[in-house]
Amino acid sequence: MEYYELHPDNPQLRYINKAVEVLRNGGVIIYPTDTIYGIGCDIFNREAIERVYWIKNESTTKLFSFICPDLKNISKYAKVSDFAYRSMKKLLPGPYTFVLPAAKEVPKKLLTKRKTVGIRIPNNQIALTLAKELGNPILSTSVTNRKGEVLYDPIEIKTIFNIQVDLMLAAGALEGEPSSVVDISDGEAVVLREGAGDISIFE
Repeated sequence: MEYYELHPDNPQLRYINKAVEVLRNGGVIIYPTDTIYGIGCDIFNREAIERVYWIKNESTTKLFSFICPDLKNISKYAKVSDFAYRSMKKLLPGPYTFVLPAAKEVPKKLLTKRKTVGIRIPNNQIALTLAKELGNPILSTSVTNRKGEVLYDPIEIKTIFNIQVDLMLAAGALEGEPSSVVDISDGEAVVLREGAGDISIFE
C-alpha cells in the first residue's frame, strides 16, 4: 500500500493526483471524509467494485454511497426532485447520505432492487478534491474491521488493510460516526440511519 499523510484543509495536490491515478487504473483506496475513513474506487470499474465488496465481506446487495464534489452534476447519477434539491442544498456539504432514484448513468452493478443510489458530498477537502479531480463519483463505504467495528486510527487502518488496498490518504485520527442516511426518493424525508449530523429537521 502507498501511504501519504495530507493536510486536512489544504491537501497536497500531488498526493491527491497519485490517488486519482490509482482509481483510474482500477485500484482501491482509503481516504478521509467528514465523518470517518472510507474505502473507495471508481464507480465505473466493475473489478474494483467487486474488490471493495470482498474487502468489506459484504453481500453485493448492500447499498454503497457515491462521493460527489458538489451538487452540479448529481442529476447525471440521480433523479433529483425540487424537494430533494432543496433538502440537499440546505445540508451539503455535510455528514449526510441522501438516497435518491438512480439515473441511467449509474452502473447496474451498484443498483439496489429499488434502483436507488446514496449521494454523499462530505465537508472534507480531501474527499471533495478527489472526486473533482477524478471527474466522476467515488464509491464509498466505511472502513471497518471484520466484526463491523469502525476504525478511526490511520496507523491501525494501514496495518489491517496494507495488502488489500492500493493507496491510503491519511489525515490523522477521525473520531466521528457514520453519516446519517436519509431517503428522499419519494417526495418526503425518511431517516434510515441516525448518525453524524442533525436530523431533527426531518422529524
